[in-house]
Amino acid sequence: MRIYGYCRISQKKQSIERQIRNIKEAYPSAVIIEEAFTGTKIDRPEWNKLYAKAKDGDTIVFDSVSRMSRNAEEGFNTYEELYTRGVNLIFLKEKHINTDTYKKSLSGLISMTNTNVDLILEGINKYLLALAKEQIRIAFDQAEKEVADLHQRTKEGIETAKLSGKKIGKSKGDTWETKKSKEAKQIILKHSKDFNGTLSDIDVIKLAGVTRKTYYKYKRELKTISCK
Repeated sequence: MRIYGYCRISQKKQSIERQIRNIKEAYPSAVIIEEAFTGTKIDRPEWNKLYAKAKDGDTIVFDSVSRMSRNAEEGFNTYEELYTRGVNLIFLKEKHINTDTYKKSLSGLISMTNTNVDLILEGINKYLLALAKEQIRIAFDQAEKEVADLHQRTKEGIETAKLSGKKIGKSKGDTWETKKSKEAKQIILKHSKDFNGTLSDIDVIKLAGVTRKTYYKYKRELKTISCK
């Protein structure tokens, strides 16, 4: 039984580090699966690999339901399929739809009595089951709506900026910089053996507090700058 943490970003300017940090804080032993620059459908290569190999007893942790799917119908169907296979799903920001919670809802169904009362109890159980499923659907619907609203606001913001004569996007060769990335690069420049430091890559990664993938990305950028 393994614990996986699935993290996904859909735009270059987004940071995946926050998702990784949130999952690792809650589940330190989670194996992190990263996916970047994808669309709204579940056609992502890293997700497809995880989806195929996840088995009964495994756990997949998401920072939020929107990281699993931003398409409500696909998301709900995938949720039910994984639940049926015995895969435990955890959503850090929507704990009310974790599969453990869903399972408790189903276990709370009323047992039959082999009497005429069963006709009433069957109706109650169907209602409780539908209610539990509706909570999951609502979460995926909300995630889809939030993404649609964000895209609309972004589109309107770009149009407004263009009308105001503002520059949109970045020039070729520019890189997005955050306070955290700048601090990490300073640590790499100071301590990495590639830049006359004394620490190994593993030690610098720990010191900078970034993932292995991010570390080598930053190092490539720094080497490019130093060669100019």
